[in-house]
Amino acid sequence: MASMFDELFDMSDDTVLITGGGTGLGRQFAQVLARAGATVILSGRRMEKLEESAQSVRDNGGRAHCVVMDVSDSASVARGVEACNEISPVNVLINNAGTTSENVLLDLDEQSWDCVLDTNLKGAWMVGREVVRSLAACERGGAIVNIASVLGSSVQKGTGGYCPSKAGLLQLTRQMALEWARFKVRVNAISPGYYHTDIAASYLDSDAGKALLRRIPARRLGEPREMDAALLMLCSSASSYMTGSAVNVDGGLSLPIV
Repeated sequence: MASMFDELFDMSDDTVLITGGGTGLGRQFAQVLARAGATVILSGRRMEKLEESAQSVRDNGGRAHCVVMDVSDSASVARGVEACNEISPVNVLINNAGTTSENVLLDLDEQSWDCVLDTNLKGAWMVGREVVRSLAACERGGAIVNIASVLGSSVQKGTGGYCPSKAGLLQLTRQMALEWARFKVRVNAISPGYYHTDIAASYLDSDAGKALLRRIPARRLGEPREMDAALLMLCSSASSYMTGSAVNVDGGLSLPIV
């Protein structure tokens, strides 16, 4: 007999689209949600990476599919979400696709700026818009989780357009929550600190990255699995009365230390 706890986090009736699902945190997200019973659809630009991630889910008994989609391209997003819905109607979205630039603002070129903002901010809006249009058409509610960053509410030298993009994503989360509540869609965000992932590897291996550890109260980097609980809560009915919230999972990095 299932306990009340099991029922809160049960996602066996849900289909989750995870952008940036082929690498890093996206892979971990796919595993934890599939273990909760969800059908997961992984999207990204490289089918090879997506298939590796999906096969890992299947090897553990989960249900996983792949759809190639570039979140910075509106036509690709429209085609991609349509393809996802043909597999299984999507009712949960994790906007995880992201990129960064390691240049300071004076050295940042326009193309790099556009790439970061188009992927991290505009892409989340475009994918969210397509998913909610589908949900509204079938009068089914759902949930969106935007993967932001502690750098959305603080700053760090040399991160160019990344900090502004994540700050915008936090505000976009609140705007989505306000406007899409009428469609019974909850929208929340997770703000991770620094984790062992590919996107952060070059910085974390630098002298500056090593010095960062001294600023983290937990005195270590996070492991992707340590975001599982927050993710599962926000995707499932366990957070049925939460919308417009941002949850920090950062080892205390965002604390205002004086």
